[in-house]
Amino acid sequence: MNKEELDLKNIFGLGKFNEKYAEYFTSNSYLNPLTDSSCPIFMANVSFEPGCINNWHIHHAKTGGGQILICTAGFGIH
Repeated sequence: MNKEELDLKNIFGLGKFNEKYAEYFTSNSYLNPLTDSSCPIFMANVSFEPGCINNWHIHHAKTGGGQILICTAGFGIH
């Protein structure tokens, strides 16, 4: 999938370069928050450049689990 195709399918928008968490990915990722800081549950759209590999990491949470992933476009290999 090229960038133009992804932009058409990515209903939540690309967001800004995800510099804060760059250490967890082999290439660029982009973060688009869907909730603001007053919301008790943080939700965001994360987009990855083609070929990006997600390095193993853990999402800690104070209660209720750490992360739920929903793929809206593209595909992943596990």
